[in-house]
Amino acid sequence: MRRPRRPAPRPADLAPASAAAVEDFRRHLAAERGLSTHTVRAYVADVCGLLEHADRMGVDDPAGLGIVNLRSWLARQRASGSSRATLARRGASARAFTAFAARRGIMASDPGGALGTPRAQSTLPEVLQPAQAHALFADSSDSDAAGPDHVARCVRRRDDAVLELLYATGVRVGELCGLDEDDVDLGRRVVRVLGKGAKERSVPFGVPAGRAVANWLRDGRSVLATTSSGPALLLGRRGGRLDPRTVRRVVHDRLAGVPGAPDLGPHGLRHSAATHLLEGGADLRSVQELLGHATLKTTEIYTHVSGERLKASYDRAHPRA
Repeated sequence: MRRPRRPAPRPADLAPASAAAVEDFRRHLAAERGLSTHTVRAYVADVCGLLEHADRMGVDDPAGLGIVNLRSWLARQRASGSSRATLARRGASARAFTAFAARRGIMASDPGGALGTPRAQSTLPEVLQPAQAHALFADSSDSDAAGPDHVARCVRRRDDAVLELLYATGVRVGELCGLDEDDVDLGRRVVRVLGKGAKERSVPFGVPAGRAVANWLRDGRSVLATTSSGPALLLGRRGGRLDPRTVRRVVHDRLAGVPGAPDLGPHGLRHSAATHLLEGGADLRSVQELLGHATLKTTEIYTHVSGERLKASYDRAHPRA
């Protein structure tokens, strides 16, 4: 029988000096670096785990944190079966914290610079075939698509807009849920997106996505909207801003009806959009701008995806492959 997972440590569980440093770090990540709520939560959880481990080693103040504590913490993670990707992220969290603490004078020096962690294995993202993408959108809603229930028809309109925008723009699920009505320019078919690091970008979308959004705004949003909806573009059934978990469920459910399609989430549609753009002739720099990647290196993974698919086609079709 597996032992129950031990609850993740929180700042309140730490010694006072450590708890105060973590709260300063949290504010720095959110306010100064502009990281997403999800990223801030992950970094803080990692650092809490590090400081709790150091406390068990007799170090209850970040000022005494050294490379031995950092390496011991990661070794414990490795021994407990953490993946390379998890170890890489936790190492990055530790280095970000020690660099921050050294700059703020919480620590006299930065031991994180000497911390080595394994690189996460580079795996090619799974994507839809173009024919599967067409099939996903072939069942677009009409006035009776969801039966007689008016609310259900409105939700269907919303879900159509969600899927079309995800695939047309390649936005992240958090970026999608954060859109307001005035972020979408239906006339120019451009959406204003607030991405990582509070960086704003304008992303174009096509006619089908524009039609789906217009249908939702005309026939659906006003039905679900309440006094607490605010300017949110996409709404849940109770009128609040659409939750990323609902978006993931929508994507999974719709893809389940496409024969042979992989079980992807919203990020899978982002990967698919980027891959299909490159396969259609778009240049890498334009795709980088569309996706909101800070560096071109991040976008280059999609060239590998396209290359792998080209090789697979070659192996299937060439007589002397």
